[in-house]
Amino acid sequence: MRFLRPELLWLLAVVPALWLATGRSGPAAALLFPSTDLVRGLGRRRAARPGLALLALRTLVLALLLVALARPQQGLGAAEVETSGIDIMLAIDVSGSMRALDFQLDGKQVDRLEAVRSVVTDFIEARPGDRIGLLAFAGRPYLVSPLTLDHDWLRRNLERLRIGLVEDGTAIGSALASGANRLRDRQAKSRIVILLTDGVNNAGKVSPRMAAEAARALGLKIYTVLAGTGGEVPIRVTDRFGRERIVTARVDVDEKTLADVADLTGGRFFRATDTDSLAQIYAEIDAMETTTAMLEKFERYRELYPWLVLAALALLGLERVLGETRLRRLP
Repeated sequence: MRFLRPELLWLLAVVPALWLATGRSGPAAALLFPSTDLVRGLGRRRAARPGLALLALRTLVLALLLVALARPQQGLGAAEVETSGIDIMLAIDVSGSMRALDFQLDGKQVDRLEAVRSVVTDFIEARPGDRIGLLAFAGRPYLVSPLTLDHDWLRRNLERLRIGLVEDGTAIGSALASGANRLRDRQAKSRIVILLTDGVNNAGKVSPRMAAEAARALGLKIYTVLAGTGGEVPIRVTDRFGRERIVTARVDVDEKTLADVADLTGGRFFRATDTDSLAQIYAEIDAMETTTAMLEKFERYRELYPWLVLAALALLGLERVLGETRLRRLP
């Protein structure tokens, strides 16, 4: 049990003062007297007992509302959960070349992004104790999800990844810098960036090597994954009338830069040419980055203020009803 705003409980000190001030006044006069001598004795007496009953109800209503303002909450307990102590930022390329149709899922030809989405979903599910974040990049990076243990929410955001949400291009350096910035102040035992791309750095103001050097200075590790075969590949395009068609286009790759980035930070470079090899890569990273720690995680709190407000409204209604009966006023 706790109060989210305990400082507001000081307002309860006003309740006794209001009780005293209102209780001495009594109900409004029902009869007029030509002389105060006739009622002098009544002036020193408190309100009649029925009037006190109504006053008590109003005072209790006020007290309940003040306690409700302090936001009482009931804790649902604490539990020890197993966590790896690893923070992971996933950086996924969503440039136009990710539409290339050189991967397969369940025997069906799919584009690179769909295959990556499927494999990364399995990777997330295999690491329930990790804080994992997600950013996408094309001509510039953008954050899809901050680091979180809520992997259901993370997977929903992964499903919403689309090509064409930002200007086209492949800003590998900027994506690495953005991922490193999200991890820089974390206190995890291990902090890693897993970057997947299918192209060459051709956008952004930060070079991949500069971003890697900054990541190394922060104690981060970078794994790089190059997806696709490169060269001439079938790719799905949409014309200005919204019609889709498949054309052959050339996609360049840069293995050396990605390998240098990984080596510079103590990570590894991988090459995936199909869905199976892509899944194997993420499985290898999963096996390499494992530690175990126990973290005490407090579960959610249940709000109690709605019950206090309902009780206050019920008592207020009772006071109004009783105020229209024989308790309304005494002569």
